[in-house]
Amino acid sequence: MQVVKLQEPYDNNLIPEGPIVLCLGFFDGVHRGHQAVIREGKRRAEKLGAKLAIMTLDRYPGIVFNNEANKDFAYLSSERKKLELFERFGVDLCEKLYTLSQQDFVEKYIVSLHAVCAVAGSDYTYGKMPYANGGDMSHLEGYANGRFEVVKVSHMLDDGEKISSTRIRKALRKGNVKMAADLLGYSYETSGQVVHGFERGRKLGFPTLNLETKEPVMIPSEGVYAVFVRFEGEEKRYMGMASIGRNETFGNHFEKTIEINLLDFSDMVYGKNVFVEWIEFLRGMKKFSGAKDLIEQLNHDKERTRKILEKRN
Repeated sequence: MQVVKLQEPYDNNLIPEGPIVLCLGFFDGVHRGHQAVIREGKRRAEKLGAKLAIMTLDRYPGIVFNNEANKDFAYLSSERKKLELFERFGVDLCEKLYTLSQQDFVEKYIVSLHAVCAVAGSDYTYGKMPYANGGDMSHLEGYANGRFEVVKVSHMLDDGEKISSTRIRKALRKGNVKMAADLLGYSYETSGQVVHGFERGRKLGFPTLNLETKEPVMIPSEGVYAVFVRFEGEEKRYMGMASIGRNETFGNHFEKTIEINLLDFSDMVYGKNVFVEWIEFLRGMKKFSGAKDLIEQLNHDKERTRKILEKRN
């Protein structure tokens, strides 16, 4: 997959030759609705004998368009994950698109990219102040002026409700990783690096990987989950139970941590990068009266985790 990173003002020599069908969108999470746009783009590309390209952004559009200073915006997918999900499609990672007028956007980021067809969801917007300036799909044909085909993909529904990144975030805030996976079309995934912790789990007989997350990707709500873990550079997945919480059994002053007890695993892996697939919510966090009650609950969690994940392996 070829990746072209564009930043205003971009160099025209970066643009590959030949016609393309261009899928437009932010594609956060690359959920099932986004996948429908990509499938339609692929169908059109094959019909027209063109390459399939995807133009996306490396940050939330509102941060550029609305000058939002929210650096803590929680994404559903990192740039790395987006590219992985786009697989062999050509992806243009563009910045500052929303500082252009609608017509300038069309000229620079559709026509100049040799697009013969532009495909996007029905709610896609473009250019500066799109809602005030006609920067929606209903006006795109006018800006195109016959130079490229415009294809609008209708919303995909699940249980009568639109599949959207906002809906997936709401599910994750409630710990509903199964719903998130259903809307995404794959298990929700985050990444992190294994760092040193307090080693309480090891003393209790449940050694954990303590994860530090570096990507601005959304973490599910506090609770205990059944997860799969994969180490960077490896294909094997390990079964585990993950805890997102503040270890209130041991005090009320701890920061939120992500700790994962891997089943049938005891290697020292400090410093390694891991990818976590969040499979099922087991229970909410609870303050136990002591270590004995906590160990009893952890044994029960471990048994449930194994049953859930063995069915998925």
